Amino acid sequence: MSPEKRLAPYGDYSLQAAAERILTRHRDHIRTQKPHVAVAKLSKILEATLKLSNRQGFQAMSLRDLAEAAGLSMGGLYSYFDGKETLLVMILGEVSSAAETLLEAAPDDVRADPVAHLEWLIAMHVLLSEAMQPFFVFAYMEAKSFPAPARKRAIASEAATEAIFARVLAEGVARGVFKVDDPDFAAALIKPLLQDWYVKRPKYAKRGVSAEAYAAGVSDFILKALGAR
Repeated sequence: MSPEKRLAPYGDYSLQAAAERILTRHRDHIRTQKPHVAVAKLSKILEATLKLSNRQGFQAMSLRDLAEAAGLSMGGLYSYFDGKETLLVMILGEVSSAAETLLEAAPDDVRADPVAHLEWLIAMHVLLSEAMQPFFVFAYMEAKSFPAPARKRAIASEAATEAIFARVLAEGVARGVFKVDDPDFAAALIKPLLQDWYVKRPKYAKRGVSAEAYAAGVSDFILKALGAR
């Protein structure tokens, strides 16, 4: 089953759905009035931005490059944002919102068991970063060159994700299921394992490792480290 189908009960994480959410979030700043037109153009802008950034870097990408790649005029481009920093905020906001919303959506029966909850968080994070891989790679690879406000936003987003994991770890410690002295530090150590999936996908592709297999392997490794297996 594809990551998108596995995630379907919790939301739509396609490029078009991301464009729809961005339109809703930034409606006051987007001049195109017809929603279906705005979503279609935003999808093209997002796709072109992520491809160009992957190839040459976001800072090196000019708005003229972007307009040409997206099939828009410069005036058409400015109907959606007033500059690259606003575009950056749109993309980062979508990545952080998607991750936080999904990871807070664990079903009640999963939340009732710290082990099951931790496994669910790991699986959902890996599947989300697979479904939205260009977005996640962009946020990770471009972080070092973000302007100060965007860099703070990225750091806050990472901290919010870690906090969700830390709460589950703390609950497991309280119930005597996990053995860890510092849940916050343990959550910070888990984060790089999750990032490795979307940053170094070719390494795992060569080994024939699927998203599901990677999530299961990470879960097994972490649960053994926590004394839960």
